[in-house]
Amino acid sequence: MNRQAILRSDRNPEPHHAVVSREEWIAVRTRFLEREKELTRLRDRLSAERRELPWVKVEKSYVFDSPQGKVTLGDLFDGRSQLIVYHFMLGPGWKEGCVGCSFLADHIGGALQHLIQHDVSLVVVSRAPLPEIESFKRRMGWSFPWVSSFHSEFNFDYHVSFTKDRMALGPTYYNFQARTSQTEGEASGVSVFYKDGRGAIYHTYSSYARGDEGLLGAYNYLDLTPKGRNETGPNYNLTDWVRHHDRYGAGGYVDTTGRYVAAKERQS
Repeated sequence: MNRQAILRSDRNPEPHHAVVSREEWIAVRTRFLEREKELTRLRDRLSAERRELPWVKVEKSYVFDSPQGKVTLGDLFDGRSQLIVYHFMLGPGWKEGCVGCSFLADHIGGALQHLIQHDVSLVVVSRAPLPEIESFKRRMGWSFPWVSSFHSEFNFDYHVSFTKDRMALGPTYYNFQARTSQTEGEASGVSVFYKDGRGAIYHTYSSYARGDEGLLGAYNYLDLTPKGRNETGPNYNLTDWVRHHDRYGAGGYVDTTGRYVAAKERQS
C-alpha cells in the first residue's frame, strides 16, 4: 500500500475502534509493546551504523554572510567538534521561508541550548541574502544562528539549490538520486560535519526529503494520538495543515514547493 493510501485509511477524522475491557486492553497493549521495542532496538542499530559511515574531507573553502560579518564553515563550529547544518528553503527574493522548514525551525530553539552543552553546534543555512534572512527571522521570533550562502557554492555542492543555469549543465541530484525533471528552486535537508583537533573538516552525513522527520517533535506527539498526523489531503503531507506559526487561522494554502499562498492570491 502506498503512503497516500495509508494516510487515507489512517486519518479518519472520526476514529472507530473496538472498545474492550481494561484487561483485554492491557493484553493487546503488551503485545504491541514488543513491536515498539523492536523498533527502538532497530533505531539504535541504525544510529550505530550511521556513526560508522565513512567521511569525506571538505577540501573547498566556504564563506558565509552572518550578522557578525564573513564566516567560514570552520567558524560555524563555534569551538565545538560537531556541526549540524539545516538547509532551510529560503531563496533569493522570497518574502518568507518554506512552511515545512519553518515548522522544523520552530523546534530548534529548545534543543539548541542542550546541543551546545554536548559538543554540537547547529546552524541554519539558506541561499537568500542575509538581509532577507534577518527580516524573516525577526518576524518569526527565532534566535538560532542563521547564515547566508548567497555568495557561496555551498547549497549547490550539497544539492539543495537548483537554478536554471545549473540545471542546464546536466542532471541534478537530490536525496542521492539523479533527476532530469528537477524544477528551479530550493530544497531542504540536514548535513553533519566534524572538525578534528588540527582544524580539518569532514562531511559525515546528509539526509533529505522525509529523512529529517525525526527532528519534528510535533510529529512525534501527533503519532501518539488517535487521529495521528491527520493529513487528509490534497497533498497528504504537512502542507495540508501546517502554516507559519503566525498564520494559523489566516486561510490560504501551501503550494507544492512548500510556499504559503494567501487566500486573496488564490482567488485572483
